[in-house]
Amino acid sequence: MGIRIYNTLTKKKEDFIPIEPGKVKFYLCGPTVYDYFHIGNARPFIVFDVFRRYLEYRGFDVTFVVNITDVDDKIINRAHRENRSPADVAEEFTRAYFEDLEKLRIRRATVHPKATEHIAEMIALIRKLEERGIAYRLNGDVYYNVEKFPDYGRLSGKKLEELQAGARVEVDERKRNPLDFALWKAAKPGEPAWDSPWGKGRPGWHIECSAMSMKYLGPDFDIHAGGEDLIFPHHENEIAQSCGAGSAQFARYWMHNGFLNIRGEKMSKSLGNVLTVREILKQISPEVIRLFFLQKHYRSPINYSEDILEETERAWRRLQNTYGELLQVENIPEDEFLAGKLPDRARAALQELAHHRSAFEEAMDDDFNSARAIGHLFEIVKLANRILAEGKPEGERAYVLSRIRKTLEGYDSFLSLLRKEESPATSGDFEKVMELLLEVRNSLRKKKLFDLADEIRSKLHEMGYQIEDRPDGSVWKKMS
Repeated sequence: MGIRIYNTLTKKKEDFIPIEPGKVKFYLCGPTVYDYFHIGNARPFIVFDVFRRYLEYRGFDVTFVVNITDVDDKIINRAHRENRSPADVAEEFTRAYFEDLEKLRIRRATVHPKATEHIAEMIALIRKLEERGIAYRLNGDVYYNVEKFPDYGRLSGKKLEELQAGARVEVDERKRNPLDFALWKAAKPGEPAWDSPWGKGRPGWHIECSAMSMKYLGPDFDIHAGGEDLIFPHHENEIAQSCGAGSAQFARYWMHNGFLNIRGEKMSKSLGNVLTVREILKQISPEVIRLFFLQKHYRSPINYSEDILEETERAWRRLQNTYGELLQVENIPEDEFLAGKLPDRARAALQELAHHRSAFEEAMDDDFNSARAIGHLFEIVKLANRILAEGKPEGERAYVLSRIRKTLEGYDSFLSLLRKEESPATSGDFEKVMELLLEVRNSLRKKKLFDLADEIRSKLHEMGYQIEDRPDGSVWKKMS
């Protein structure tokens, strides 16, 4: 079975068939750089980063484009409040955006086009719409005439009359239709402006994504993604602009992630519950944030709360602790053990691993169901822990564990949940001190001084370290 994607345009799952075999052209709506991005913004950045990398894992050559809106009303308003230039505001928060992407272990896109660097392409696209009679001028502004595009509303699934009655649009009585949207805005005092056939001004938000996506991916490409809130009007208007200018289909598959709530409420400035990623990262590790989003299907709504984050962190520590133990297991070459020569228990363990590998990838192929896939990831962790609990890994047990480790590392090429490097709490002098404590405790147990041995265990437990007594000796690990 190949990859299937839920297409917002058709309202159903479809087989993923890229326009060019083996290659995927993928566009994600990026940030408007007027502030640090919040936890709601982080969801599409993380989940579509994983989807892009999973496509690469499956052998596709992916061109991934994520734009940067660096001219917008919000940027201009902040600049005026702070007595700065809009360019200065955009530069500061573009830099912060990339810093926070790196902290979240999100890979850079193939290209991050900036709106201000593609004004010429936007002007050319608007002129084409004007030549086709779809755009009209109005005192230095240029508007898109939605009634000239018969398919308007096909993404949101609403008819033009319904949208006219219920859509939130800018109120401008000069427009021919309330839903007509600005392609070009005439210059206002104190705002950035560029020369154009219609006089000085700046582009509308919607035309930016159409121009930049088509420049780097062509007039028709495979996947366009973003948050559910962008379906209307932003993505609806992109389709109207791009197809109105001559694109046959524009994007073939439209993918949208669900909303994020904060403690059961919609995130909003009025409620005072807007949480920036930069602040959250001071308390929560990036791997935990990634797991938080991946353990839920990307199209489902998700609730953010401290309790859920704590539960997610405990789950991540189970994963990381097991991986840390697997790193200590000798790497057994694949050809050293042949399946026919393995004991029945080892063969059974490998069969269990194969089952969960297959189920994991089936889940990811099924509309990128990371929630179901993560469940199988933790089943693999349980398998590893059962084998680790049997004693020092040697022979066929070490071989099975090395296969498990390679599986986890393979999946981590797109999940980015594991820390490969040793942490300070598991290296150097600290580790030697812990091993010495275990030796002292084992000596006390041999002398039947169980009260003292239990006291050491209890004190370490209070400090966040768990002692496990195994057949071949005691081991310690950082508790989740």
